[in-house]
Amino acid sequence: MPEPTSPADLYRHSLRLLLDKDIAGWVGLWAEDGVMEFPFAPEGWPRRLEGKEAVAAYMRHYPDHIDLHDFPALGIHQTTDPQTIVVEMRGVGRLVETGAPFDMTYIAVVTVRNGHITSYRDYWNPLAVLEAGTDFAGSRR
Repeated sequence: MPEPTSPADLYRHSLRLLLDKDIAGWVGLWAEDGVMEFPFAPEGWPRRLEGKEAVAAYMRHYPDHIDLHDFPALGIHQTTDPQTIVVEMRGVGRLVETGAPFDMTYIAVVTVRNGHITSYRDYWNPLAVLEAGTDFAGSRR
């Protein structure tokens, strides 16, 4: 694929990498000092990851727990900052451990600088991680 030319293109490419279970490729889209935040994270889950290595460690086992199949509802909205987008989406698939359906809605605010993600605030539904098999980050005590 050609190099993504806009934050929206880069984000769409990132979703394709997740569907392909290419976590190394997905992490490769991040700036070394990128920050990922989860403002609604429940107790025991990380709220802030600082740096590409922390993001990589968090995502490393994602495909072993959540088998994503599609992002059927994707809306990408440009902000007044041309490098920042607001994303509304839904991810569907199954939980690997139980085979149960996975269906999560998200809103994310993503900033891209010099072709890399520098900030990703992920407003996902914390109730969804109460299901068995969702703890890909080893967050539960």
